[in-house]
Amino acid sequence: MRRSLPVLLLGSLCVVSTAQATTYMRVEKDGTKTYSDRPIPGGQPIDVQPAQGYSAPASSGISSRPEPAPDNFRYQSCAVTPENDSTFTNPDMVPIAVVTNPSVRPFDTVTLTVDGRAVGQPGTMSYTMTAPLDRGTHSVSVTITDQTGKLICSVNSAFHVMRPGLNSPAAPNRPRPTPH
Repeated sequence: MRRSLPVLLLGSLCVVSTAQATTYMRVEKDGTKTYSDRPIPGGQPIDVQPAQGYSAPASSGISSRPEPAPDNFRYQSCAVTPENDSTFTNPDMVPIAVVTNPSVRPFDTVTLTVDGRAVGQPGTMSYTMTAPLDRGTHSVSVTITDQTGKLICSVNSAFHVMRPGLNSPAAPNRPRPTPH
């Protein structure tokens, strides 16, 4: 304890002396200025203002999300592709997209579902179904809700995937039997 007291006293004196240090300035013959914390020949002591600081205002606890205002906003158009009742024959992929006019507002939530399953993250505007695609009818549904959860737009579409087999009369490249 006795040994740490002089070290502590010496450390506090160093802090106080640097806090009250004088700054000197000298103007050279070419007009440049030289600054020092020690007296320099031809230098004058100057007052240096403390550095300007910034403190952020205290948070009021209010979310950055604006307060929802009651409005009767509606999208002029809200559509999904592929169009309803479209048919795809032996597709490797089927692109699905949501199109709105005007564009989706920042705080609206888009939910895209394919065959009853949500795809992508909330806000997903496009999705691609890739092979293997099951034959049959597939459903696509889009809902857009505002920040209060109010439904603004809802659209559904169904498309069909055909996979003709060799025995199907609609198969274009069906091999013909050779006569014996």
